[in-house]
Amino acid sequence: MSVDDQMQEGNVAEPSKLAMMADHVRQLLGASVTHCELSKGQIVVRAESDQIAAVVKSLRDDRHAAFNQLSDLTAVDYPERPERFEMVYQFLSMTNNMRLRLLVPVGDGQAVASITDLYSSANWAEREVWDMFGIFFSGHPDLRRLLTDYGFEGHPLRKDFPLTGHVEVRYDDTLRRVVNEPVQLVQEFRDFDFLSPWEGMQVQIDAGDEKSSGKSGE
Repeated sequence: MSVDDQMQEGNVAEPSKLAMMADHVRQLLGASVTHCELSKGQIVVRAESDQIAAVVKSLRDDRHAAFNQLSDLTAVDYPERPERFEMVYQFLSMTNNMRLRLLVPVGDGQAVASITDLYSSANWAEREVWDMFGIFFSGHPDLRRLLTDYGFEGHPLRKDFPLTGHVEVRYDDTLRRVVNEPVQLVQEFRDFDFLSPWEGMQVQIDAGDEKSSGKSGE
């Protein structure tokens, strides 16, 4: 759906109002942001990691901006960049019917300030980012893994995480409990013979050929 179609359905604010809000955000945040632009019907703001708490608080508490809902929080891994990760915060102003995306570069091993005291919805989202990417959130009230099991090694959404993983989880009938073991793939499951599923079909094809040749001989 294009931006024009979304505007007709009331899902996106008018471009003129968005431009005015973008100007307001630039004045509101000042030197706290490094970049602010309009992109695909929303405001995109870039800031440094040490400014996250101040930027988010200003966007939420300012009466005109009123970005009072955190709709999403995640991260992206760019191994080739000096600051490997990019935090992505997605905000919604229900009063103005506008969306704002905050992008923050984060280095490998660098801690990021938690915003759970500003938005309670950030709690599990930050736990998921910690679990999947290994980005630590300072000040988080309960930063534990969310999707993987206790004792899991590594962070699955990093680009350098092996596709087979490091451990496999299974239920042991003898021990009567779930166990974690190093991944062991049998060699026959690594090598695939694409012709094997057609072996049964080949017998029928050969039989059909013999029957056809018999009829032609008659």
